[in-house]
Amino acid sequence: MTNFSGYIFLILGIILGITSNGFLKSTNGFTNIGPTIFCAISIVACIFCLSKAMNVIPVGFTYATYGGLTITAVTLFGVFKYNQIPNFYGILGLALIIIGVILLNTLAKTT
Repeated sequence: MTNFSGYIFLILGIILGITSNGFLKSTNGFTNIGPTIFCAISIVACIFCLSKAMNVIPVGFTYATYGGLTITAVTLFGVFKYNQIPNFYGILGLALIIIGVILLNTLAKTT
């Protein structure tokens, strides 16, 4: 597997993670069967994609990128779909997460 395909799997994992977590509220505590099945299938597919990405990309980079981008995107999803606006500290925290992901992917090295 090439680096390019690893990053493709990472992007797919991020998209599936955003999808699963973004629609988790619609499961209504796992009482609505349709959304529950959708979320379960999408999170399993997400984990599969992340495991494929980790074959090429170091584990720390993969998971930090997945976590940071998923948290940020799901927060934005909550803003647009549920009108859940984060306060100053929430926005500051998201900015720090994004800065951390950028630093990790551009400056950090693994052996």
